[in-house]
Amino acid sequence: MRSLLAALVATTCLVSVAEAATVFPLDRATILAGSPFDMKVEFDAVVAPGDVTVTINGEPAEKVLGKSVAFVEKEKGVDASAVIVRAASIAKPGTYTVEAKAGGETKTVVWEVFATPSTPTAKNVIFFLGDGLSVAHRTGARLMSKGMHEGKADGRLNMDDIPPVAFIGTSATNAVATDSANTMSAYMTGHKTAVNAIGVYADRTKDPFDDPRVENIAEALRRTTKKSIGVVATSEIEDATPSAVVGHTRLRAEKAALVDDFFAVKPEVILGGGSAYFLGKATPGSKRKDDKDYVQMFRDAGYTLATSKDELATAAGTNSGKILGLFHTGNMDVTLDREFLKKGTVSKFPNQPGLVQMTQVAIDELAKNPDGFFLMVEGSSIDKMSHPMDWDRALVETIEFDKAIGVAVEFAKTHPDTLIVVTGDHTHGVSIVGTVDDDKPGADMREKVGTYAEAGFPNYEDKDGDGYPDRVDVSRRLMLFANNFPDYYETFRPKLDGPFEPAVKNEKGEYVANEQYKDVPGAVLRTGNIPRNGDTAVHAVDDVVLQATGPGAEGFRGYMEQSDVYRALVDALAIAPVQN
Repeated sequence: MRSLLAALVATTCLVSVAEAATVFPLDRATILAGSPFDMKVEFDAVVAPGDVTVTINGEPAEKVLGKSVAFVEKEKGVDASAVIVRAASIAKPGTYTVEAKAGGETKTVVWEVFATPSTPTAKNVIFFLGDGLSVAHRTGARLMSKGMHEGKADGRLNMDDIPPVAFIGTSATNAVATDSANTMSAYMTGHKTAVNAIGVYADRTKDPFDDPRVENIAEALRRTTKKSIGVVATSEIEDATPSAVVGHTRLRAEKAALVDDFFAVKPEVILGGGSAYFLGKATPGSKRKDDKDYVQMFRDAGYTLATSKDELATAAGTNSGKILGLFHTGNMDVTLDREFLKKGTVSKFPNQPGLVQMTQVAIDELAKNPDGFFLMVEGSSIDKMSHPMDWDRALVETIEFDKAIGVAVEFAKTHPDTLIVVTGDHTHGVSIVGTVDDDKPGADMREKVGTYAEAGFPNYEDKDGDGYPDRVDVSRRLMLFANNFPDYYETFRPKLDGPFEPAVKNEKGEYVANEQYKDVPGAVLRTGNIPRNGDTAVHAVDDVVLQATGPGAEGFRGYMEQSDVYRALVDALAIAPVQN
């Protein structure tokens, strides 16, 4: 009788070859040499361990993976068996064919294990992620910030001088359309996963914490280097994008657990919103269900706490080496509200820093490490304002994101060993079609939309030279439209009273146009083209643009999957050189 261990490292199903079993990591996975990962094989029936074998390149899987395995006769909530190998790794680069057999059925997947160059090209990596950043956001930010006349822009964004080098595919393992969890997880792990999943392959069980894990970039850096790590975002720091740098869960909504992951990795700099998940449940405003006080735990671990832009400036001068900045219980207010309109929740949180200050503090702090650093900076609310089609707020967020990129560009001038990457995690279905001109006669706002020669040029001004338009409610404005939307009233105007809420739920539980905007002069009802359970516009499937400059930028070329981007990042840092 074959050994139980040899049997456990395999799995397949007893039905058809195509659906016989699911093997994680999935077919065509790329795995960093030496990087820990969980292997799982899911049967679609109950099987006996003696009926199962799994081999890798013809050898027993346990021999190749160097780990014992667990056989689960019936997974919780599933009338089927599974085999799981936790924290396995493969040291030698190459192609690995995994063959799982059960009875007469076979499932085969192929993995590529890769090593990095032996010598790093970059000491520091600054990874800028504009959440939802689309081409229209870039164009609109340039027009709004710099202006245009006679068909040529009157200035350039910082990102305009970073070469666009690749188109990036954003789809998930379970859908062509995706979210920020899978997309950022793919960037940060080298493994694509399912919608809502972070740092794991999404299996069939309901438990959001038992899915097969893969190592993220923060863990890889901790395992192989002495580099510092920073995470900066204007969202809750436990939101999908920032938490994907450190986290593991099938459900991105498990924000309290993602704080646990931050504490496990302990990035030297953590700046953003989301303090509600750092506070024990007895603290007013807490969203935790336990008594863990992570603010105090981080303090005990040597972190300087900042809760306002003044405290952040003070923390930057303490030389503590570690800064935890939490500036809002939830998502931080957007730039248009925080700096200009004083809407949103600014009255409750009047002293929030912006992305530019947070980026500057993070770079200054991390750069003290002679071994270098990895910093992720997210412009979170480009996405959060694009969902409700609040285009003025989204474009001003893009301008702020670009100004943060400028901080990194200046740093790289004196630190040429720095790789800067700028990209989005997914796109939005947004385009600039022309302008809307209040000075055109009549009350019908639709007739004030100018296309082709009738568009002219928008008349934003920046008299104080701060890079932001002095006003967004100028007489001739950019006209942006989404290609997907719920029922809503298009007002053709900036939303000066607060962020736009296009649709609200009716008594049937369906989302209908928000009648708050019905009586705005010239408002037009647009009948939606997404299901009625959607309250905002959704992500698009279009490729995103990736830009890169500095040592290692040559690793990004042509069409790439998001999981390929991880490989280019770790190649630049040479964190897994070939072992002789």
